[in-house]
Amino acid sequence: MKILVPDTINLDLPTPDDEVVVYEVDKPIPGEHRDAEVLVVWRNTSDNLADAAREMRQLRLVQTLAAGPDSVLAAGFGDNVAITSGRSLHDGPVAEHALTLILAAVRRMDQLMESQNGSTWNQPYNAAQSAPDTEQLYTLDGANVTIWGFGSIAGRLAPLLAALGANVTGVASSKGERYGFPVVADDDFPEVLRTTDVLVSILPATPETADALNEDILRALPNTAIFVNVGRGATVDEDALLAALHEGRLRVAAVDVTKDEPLPADSKLWSAPNLIITPHVAGNRPKGAAKLVLANIEALKEGNALTNQVAG
Repeated sequence: MKILVPDTINLDLPTPDDEVVVYEVDKPIPGEHRDAEVLVVWRNTSDNLADAAREMRQLRLVQTLAAGPDSVLAAGFGDNVAITSGRSLHDGPVAEHALTLILAAVRRMDQLMESQNGSTWNQPYNAAQSAPDTEQLYTLDGANVTIWGFGSIAGRLAPLLAALGANVTGVASSKGERYGFPVVADDDFPEVLRTTDVLVSILPATPETADALNEDILRALPNTAIFVNVGRGATVDEDALLAALHEGRLRVAAVDVTKDEPLPADSKLWSAPNLIITPHVAGNRPKGAAKLVLANIEALKEGNALTNQVAG
């Protein structure tokens, strides 16, 4: 079996009976390797994926290392090609980055960094942070944190938040309990929003989640609330988010993802007040990728169920 692996990650695939070939993710698949049966994807361009979908006639499996398989699903692979995601590979790194953004927003590290860059000892911040009536704004201890999209990443993040004293509630397609935390469904979401201090989105990009964070959701939040997005930029109505920030209906937002990436220099997001932006770096380190790839290759050979199959 021929297996194509991307040049964007070092994958140790000890499969002596197979041919493993490294390919460039920003160029068409070379003609001599279009007979491969397995394509591993990580940070590929849309043109590369579209070319692979069009030209690789013997392809049986596309294994993306991304938690969200949206770019692969959009490439046009046939129904005879199994597509598997990298769900769980990014749980630790994304949870770490989400916690970083949450704490940066809660403690307003953006304001403190501006003061440092200006060689200014920010006494007004000091006074605001220590004022009795702002106590709950600057801490996670006692804060109500709502995680929207309560999957495996949330399973890593929620205990970290709880350890700092936060009250964590999940939002998913069905209610119940996951990872030891209460989870509500969409029907109860508006009620939960009214008492949310921090709303964290880990939603995937699907037709159903497009612009999920909209004007109605933002208006349901208290104006002291914080929004953090480590899911996908397509899930946010950026005009509604900008309006909420400019009008002071949101204390601060922190996003690792945007609709257009890289974010253009002329984007209004760059100059929005009280907005922290990081360049889609939450999940840049897939953990355990080789193990997942090998398991799915073995399952493919034996005709067994594939891990994280989303299509095909």
